[in-house]
Amino acid sequence: MTDEAEVQQIAQQAMKLTRASLRPGQTLADVRASCEARLLDLGADAFWYWGIGAFVFAGTGTIASVSGRDYRTPDHVLREDELVTLDLSPQRGGVWGDFARTLVIEDGVPLEDPAATSNEEWRSGILAERQLHAELREVAVPDMTFEELARRMNERVVALGYENLDFLGNLGHSIARASGDRVYIEPGNRARLDSVGSFTFEPHIRRPGGSYGYKHEDIYRFVDGRLSPL
Repeated sequence: MTDEAEVQQIAQQAMKLTRASLRPGQTLADVRASCEARLLDLGADAFWYWGIGAFVFAGTGTIASVSGRDYRTPDHVLREDELVTLDLSPQRGGVWGDFARTLVIEDGVPLEDPAATSNEEWRSGILAERQLHAELREVAVPDMTFEELARRMNERVVALGYENLDFLGNLGHSIARASGDRVYIEPGNRARLDSVGSFTFEPHIRRPGGSYGYKHEDIYRFVDGRLSPL
C-alpha cells in the first residue's frame, strides 16, 4: 500500500529536478509540462487537485491565489532574475502528495538554496516562510484545534510583517482521499489537530501591498506527540 511519505518524496524529487532545469526564456507552460512529466515518470498516476500536477507562478504573479477550478497557466517567460513558485499535487493509488516552494533564478541560474539570493526582499520572504514552519513545529500539539493554530500562525505572519494571501484565508488542510473531505486550518474549525492523520501547512504571504508572494508547503503528522514533516 502506498504511503503518503512515498508520494511526498515523488513531489520533492520532481521539485528538485524542475528547479535545476529552470532557465531564462522558458515559458511557465513549459515549466508546468516538464514538471508534470517528471511527477508521472517518478511514479505518480494522477494529479488530485483539479487534475493539475504543477501550479506555476512567476514574478509579480506570485501574489495570485486562485482555486484550481480557475487556474490557467500564466503567459509568462522566465527572465534572468526571477521569483518562481511551484505547487505540486501528485497522487498514487489514491494517496496524495502536496508540496510547494518559492524558487529563485539569479543571473540566469536557478539557486539550489533560494535564500542565498542577493535580492534582499526575496530573501526576507523566503526566510519568513522557513521561520513560520519552524514556529509551527514548536506550537502545534495534538489537542490543539485547527482554529487555534490558525489564530496563532496568522498572528505570527503579521508579526513578521506579512499578510496571508490565501483566497480562502486558510493556512493549510488535512490530507484526504477526496478534495471535498478536507478540513482547513481556519477560524471556526474546532476539530483537534490529531483528529486527522496528516495535514499541510502552506502559508502564502507577502509584504502588505508588496509585489511578490512566497509559499512553502509541507505535509505534517504527529510522531510521538511532536509534529514532523513527511
